[in-house]
Amino acid sequence: MNRSRRLWASLGLVGAALFGGLALAATAAGQENDGKLRIIAFGAHPDDCEFKVGGTAAKWAALGHHVKLVSVTNGDIGHWGMAGGPLAQRRTAEVREAARRLGVTAEVLDLHDGELLPTLENRKLITRLIREWKADLVFSHRPNDYHPDHRYTAVLVQDSAYMVAVPFFCPDTPHLERNPVFLYYSDGFQKPNPFTADVAVAIDDVIDTKMDAVDALVSQVYEGGATGSAETARSRHADDPVARRARLDETRKRSEARSGDRYRDALVRWYGPEQGGAILYAEAFEICEYGRRPGSDEIRTLFPFFPGP
Repeated sequence: MNRSRRLWASLGLVGAALFGGLALAATAAGQENDGKLRIIAFGAHPDDCEFKVGGTAAKWAALGHHVKLVSVTNGDIGHWGMAGGPLAQRRTAEVREAARRLGVTAEVLDLHDGELLPTLENRKLITRLIREWKADLVFSHRPNDYHPDHRYTAVLVQDSAYMVAVPFFCPDTPHLERNPVFLYYSDGFQKPNPFTADVAVAIDDVIDTKMDAVDALVSQVYEGGATGSAETARSRHADDPVARRARLDETRKRSEARSGDRYRDALVRWYGPEQGGAILYAEAFEICEYGRRPGSDEIRTLFPFFPGP
């Protein structure tokens, strides 16, 4: 655990002692054993999870399942006009608001944007997070991706698969009795191997909820992030909440609508020809070979959105 996580953990223990820590601990224990799914998703930056799994996260949350979105870096260089601590704080606030709108939990790790490396320390950090959440499902990028932080997030999560169940690796955090199912987000990269849509989830019913969450990511969506400019912010109406949201619905929804066609075969496989053929918006995932290999019945349990077989 790095210095920041140790510090916040210490502060959390103090706060728990002062404000009814035993009750909070009992609540957490109850959540772990309430029969609901526990999902943890890792994104390299404070916006990746929201874009790649936000709709499905909202669907799980609406059913009472427990979802945590983790930004592995703090995004502190991801803007054209500001950087460092102020930007990290801003982006943390953005994803926390996005998580509130989705009905999920968010955490941002204190690791520098653009500097992530697949070190042993970071592998232990990711392993502990998965164990602490007692995850049934774990999501991340694929390891062939344009951004080094995306690639190394994928490597770190892959390297934690299996290790999460090894008792004497990070023995300070209880190991999982069963390896979770690990999945990759969709992407368009073809080399060395293209993305395979093993699972596709219709998000037509939560597309507005997802857009609400995306709308909270102002520094990235409306100001353009690291490669934006003052002109980007102006053209996207960054200072006008009503106008910028209208533009988001027009442009981002149009882009999201292509996902239904892109993953049509998988949608038909899981929803059937009639329903699957009519879906407009979807999020798709590839099963990582390093975790547990679920059969179709277990997939339907883990993704309880599909009609019966």
